[in-house]
Amino acid sequence: MSSIPIKALVRSLVSLAVMPVLAADMEFTGTAKTETGDILYQEKHRVSGSCQEGVFRPQEHQIGYYRPETDETFASKDLAYPNSVIRPTVEFLQPDFSESLSIKYPSADTLAIEWQKPSKELKRYDVTYNQDVVVDAGFDTLVRQHWGEIINGKSVDFRFLAPTRGEHYAFVVESVESSRVESDHVLQSRPTGIVLRFLVEPIILGYNADGALTDYYGLTNIRKNLDTNHTAHIRYAVEKYPDCALTP
Repeated sequence: MSSIPIKALVRSLVSLAVMPVLAADMEFTGTAKTETGDILYQEKHRVSGSCQEGVFRPQEHQIGYYRPETDETFASKDLAYPNSVIRPTVEFLQPDFSESLSIKYPSADTLAIEWQKPSKELKRYDVTYNQDVVVDAGFDTLVRQHWGEIINGKSVDFRFLAPTRGEHYAFVVESVESSRVESDHVLQSRPTGIVLRFLVEPIILGYNADGALTDYYGLTNIRKNLDTNHTAHIRYAVEKYPDCALTP
């Protein structure tokens, strides 16, 4: 029996090593309501990504915000995950208030924020960060990365970026019981610093057994007026799951 030529064997091994990961997409819609049940707006999410080792990894995430019974967006957010699944780049626009927010990563340990305030003032921040820092929707991936720990009662510490303050703060995500959210798993994200704990209300979240977000209860990024943002209960419905698991 003839042996396999060394060059052919090497080519086969290399081709296996560089096989492309499978593309995957996820689509879901969130409906934001007031305490009294009035609809404030809808969010339509489209996430493109890939299946790596059987788990979904986001690469791009587009969000359109819609008023009830309209087909035109009043705000938008675009995220990309070129280097980290917990620290996306962010481009957020809210034209009704002439507001925009941009988060980029000019170097390996510094992120750059540009915030066009409704007052027309432009704020710029250069913020140093480490691997514990989470940005925007990267929190969702953080939860899924630590899925087994969290649903089994363990707390996970992290730092969350507050872009309009140009700083990140210590937070924890943990399982809780709440009358505000009903889901397979109910979590809360809250600051751990003594001062911030008195100033910032915890965010209550629901996840289903597959690891998909079902509920968000707390302060949103959508403005109510020039001075405050809406606090809402957002319920999510998944229209399309990726062809692989959301959690390890």
